[in-house]
Amino acid sequence: MTTEAQQAPDQACEKARRELEEYMHGELCAEDASDIRAHLDGCQECRDEHTVGVTLSNALKGACKEAAPEQLRDRILDAIREAQAGHS
Repeated sequence: MTTEAQQAPDQACEKARRELEEYMHGELCAEDASDIRAHLDGCQECRDEHTVGVTLSNALKGACKEAAPEQLRDRILDAIREAQAGHS
């Protein structure tokens, strides 16, 4: 594998951006994750992109934890029951 120091800056940024999503989710092997970490330590632009990605990911995780209002849940269940009764 080519190390960060051996890559041109544009190539290093391209690699970091390509693998950023996997890096944020802990899906890279240790060596690749280490390369991305090292790049982020030295590249403000990619570090900013990483920060945006983490912020968006956390916002989406938080949004998924919200429950639908009980009235909406009841209406949906009633509609399902009616649809099932119509197909019996």
